[in-house]
Amino acid sequence: MITIRQEKPEDVAAIYTVNEQAFGQAAEAELVDKLRANGKVTLSLVAVQDGEIVGHILFSPMTIESGEQTFAAVGLGPMAVRPEFQKQGIGSQLIARGLEQCRAHGHACVIVLGHPEYYPRFGFVPASRYGIRCEYDVPDEVFMALELRDGALGAGLAKYQPEFNEV
Repeated sequence: MITIRQEKPEDVAAIYTVNEQAFGQAAEAELVDKLRANGKVTLSLVAVQDGEIVGHILFSPMTIESGEQTFAAVGLGPMAVRPEFQKQGIGSQLIARGLEQCRAHGHACVIVLGHPEYYPRFGFVPASRYGIRCEYDVPDEVFMALELRDGALGAGLAKYQPEFNEV
């Protein structure tokens, strides 16, 4: 049975390992550590099975800049599940719980840069439908948004934390 819970300080090394194994490189694991060290984590959840951390999801603050206005958003990612535990619904549980907690904490919208065939099952649509574009040059179908509160999204340029440029 999988338990989804908040990250604890003693989970840091296991979270690094999960991200490194899931992505086959250290970049995402290092990103998580940098965001955490710089106090830029909105929400960090782990999936635990038999006392072992097998999955992780991180949400961090973002902005959507539109002319003179800036709107707050939350970025989903990275989300990682150890390879031997993938395709068992653990990632879906992490996303569902994360979105539920973001909504409960009053966040208005979530942005994700991810697989276009995976994230729409959670309600994500191409961010371009809201007139939102990414600060990075990415294909339209992989840059998605989800309103947690109706009418929360408006056109603008979505910007990630500077740490995303460092890895």
